[in-house]
Amino acid sequence: MSTLLELHPKNPEVRLIRRAVEAIRHGGVVVYPTDSCYALGCALGDKDAMERIARIRQTDKHHHFTLVCRDLSEIAHYARVENWQYRLLKAVTPGPYTFILEATKEVPRRLQNPKRRTIGIRVPDHPVPQLLLAELGEPLMTSTLLLPGDEYPLTDAAEIHARLEHQVSLVLDGGNCGLEPTTIVDLAGKAPAILRLGKGDPARLGATA
Repeated sequence: MSTLLELHPKNPEVRLIRRAVEAIRHGGVVVYPTDSCYALGCALGDKDAMERIARIRQTDKHHHFTLVCRDLSEIAHYARVENWQYRLLKAVTPGPYTFILEATKEVPRRLQNPKRRTIGIRVPDHPVPQLLLAELGEPLMTSTLLLPGDEYPLTDAAEIHARLEHQVSLVLDGGNCGLEPTTIVDLAGKAPAILRLGKGDPARLGATA
């Protein structure tokens, strides 16, 4: 049975955030709000927790998780970032964008694209994941909370808890955070290219579709 914790949407209670961090550290899967949609998260490299997320989403082994980081310095630990990429990242983070970058050796092989050795990385502009990441001290492995058969991600925490109470450890209720996923931008080439148009404004990227 999972727990539903109601947070203040702008000033989340640290004691509740710490409960979520403890669950993550003990191999749990948590649901948390972001600046785009609700997401499923677990500890970096926790294979069992990642497999639970894959079962919840009913995805195959080729599904790509996103590494959610606290800031640009943390991104640089897990991805190779050139000067032009850094300038773009600095201009639009935190925000509702996911960036495809070349992974460093700090990223487990099973999390990387098997051919390109890339990883999806993002820095959300939302107080709940920012506090989670600060308390955890490392990135979260994340997947958008889009359940099999649903056209859109779930946005009501009570409904999420009712549907997933036997499959996740904890649901953090941060209010309605929307249905639109992030804009995905491939930065692993010589110029930015939009792979999926979402909430993030493409005009800020100077990217091609």
